[in-house]
Amino acid sequence: MTSQLSGLLAQAAPDYTRPVSSISPSYFEVLEQNSHIIYPLVAILALVLIAAGILQAWRTQDLDGLQKNEFKKAIVNELRRNITGMPGDELAKAVGLDRLKTNRLLEQMQQDGMVVSHTNSQRLTVWRVRGASTDSHTRRY
Repeated sequence: MTSQLSGLLAQAAPDYTRPVSSISPSYFEVLEQNSHIIYPLVAILALVLIAAGILQAWRTQDLDGLQKNEFKKAIVNELRRNITGMPGDELAKAVGLDRLKTNRLLEQMQQDGMVVSHTNSQRLTVWRVRGASTDSHTRRY
């Protein structure tokens, strides 16, 4: 019985032919013939897109010099109005700038020596103009 079954299978095998589309797809031939050009181009395109995305994100988060100076001036004016100091969140609302950008500007201003900060008992960082307080530990002689 198995010999009859194998004989039937042998007779059926030559009658089967593959469909034309699976024998010679033209798009695979183009990729195979030009793979030394296509794949490096795809890799370079991907790297360019990644670099463009990084640069775009970097530019949108940073302020230009004129804007920084205007916001720094607004921060100093606001801190002069409130001599006891203000938290960064309130400063951001008063100046009209994003909270994270305001904190970044405040840290730069602290490095430049324009403002000082301290953390109060409520774990809130309060910013003041340097020299505006009567505390003896912030004075410079």
